[in-house]
Amino acid sequence: MTDTSKTPDIHKDGDEIELLSFLVGGQDYSVDIMSVREIRGGAQATSLPHSPSYVRGVINLRGAVLPIMDLAKRLGMQEEQKNDRNVIIVVAVGERTVGLMVDAVSDILSISEEDMQPPPEMRADQNRNFVSALTIVNDRMIRVLDLNAVMPETNEEAA
Repeated sequence: MTDTSKTPDIHKDGDEIELLSFLVGGQDYSVDIMSVREIRGGAQATSLPHSPSYVRGVINLRGAVLPIMDLAKRLGMQEEQKNDRNVIIVVAVGERTVGLMVDAVSDILSISEEDMQPPPEMRADQNRNFVSALTIVNDRMIRVLDLNAVMPETNEEAA
């Protein structure tokens, strides 16, 4: 019998989380692997009028219309030259599914929950904090994305 009353909302010591790490604008990011549905090569997205600048458009994913978000633009990074090596990571949060366009997928990491650190408090003005945690792997600082914050706030995306 394990006493968890001392650590509500926190996994017990020794628990690990698996993360899919990837590059965006030359920087290391990751998402919880449990939210990843698939990884695809870059696909030509059909643009939609009046969509936010970070939405590249939509693609047909086995009969479903999937919005594609340029993660670099969503995170406010400088736009780099377009290349054919872009990868789409299809992620789901609750009932919402979206494709995140990234530069390259790096690795699958198993990180101890105790090795995850909260990001420092920063004034973000109108921007949300897209990073939920930080961890260091092989001298690389890896940011863990909060997909709830990254996903656009709209009720029009019914899948």
